[in-house]
Amino acid sequence: MNYTLHQLQVFLRVVHTKSITRASEELYMTQPAVSIQLKNFQDQFEIPLTEVIGRQLQITDFGQEIAAMAERVLNEVQAINNRTQTYKGLLAGRLKIASVSTGKYVMPYFLSPFLAQHPGIELMLDVTNKQRVTESLENGEVDFALVSVLPKAEVEEEKLLENWLCLVGNKTTKWPAAKQSVSILRDMPLIYREPGSATRMVMETFLENKKLKERKRLELTSNEAVKQAVIAGLGYSVMPLIGLRNELRSGELQLIPVNGLPLRSDWRLIWLKKKKLPPAALAYLEFLRAEKLKIRRDAFGWATRKPM
Repeated sequence: MNYTLHQLQVFLRVVHTKSITRASEELYMTQPAVSIQLKNFQDQFEIPLTEVIGRQLQITDFGQEIAAMAERVLNEVQAINNRTQTYKGLLAGRLKIASVSTGKYVMPYFLSPFLAQHPGIELMLDVTNKQRVTESLENGEVDFALVSVLPKAEVEEEKLLENWLCLVGNKTTKWPAAKQSVSILRDMPLIYREPGSATRMVMETFLENKKLKERKRLELTSNEAVKQAVIAGLGYSVMPLIGLRNELRSGELQLIPVNGLPLRSDWRLIWLKKKKLPPAALAYLEFLRAEKLKIRRDAFGWATRKPM
């Protein structure tokens, strides 16, 4: 046996994602490089670690056992690194966070000062869709998740920031300052996020409660794609205010005042109740509780007040 720590890391990521493509994205490697590392690791065992059924990559029972041992080995290696840093007087360890895609406008501001204080902390931040965030949390792959809608799992939470959802259009039509009837949504071509998105869930619930039959124009898979479609005049959408600052300042987008809007949810950092958080995660939680109000004021003062 002559496998490397890197091969263990690659194999473990393939096991977690069950996909060469997703593993390569998360490891910032090319797909061929992941495939080569996986093959080199597999060649050291006479029993298959993986198999392809249909077109789906599956992990064999033996592969699952090897993955569990690989995870323990990598955790021990990390513990050695952490202990070394501790003896040097530094807080060390790996902080693992998954964030829904719109959270990219939020999470960096709550991380930057903490990482500046603790250069020995290694950050793993996965910005992805809501389903993948929930899976990562429930599978114990991350310490925390940033969400605006709570999953079904039993979690604890730390609220970070208000999340205002507003009706948005481009600059073509000038809307009066007075609140419009919610009935105007019946005639608007609406642009949606993909199924499962928290923004879409809130938007659909609002329309259902108002008994409005919407005109769905488009369905897009990211907040940025929706924003560009609205700017181009393809329709209107209910979007998080947090991601619109530059476009509102430039006049490319405008908030349309409508009765019942904006809607509010909250950005929450959550973690599993049953999970024992490592020292780096506990230190980060302590930092957030002490500093989040200052961060909110300094970085998000413009976005915390209810618009319109």
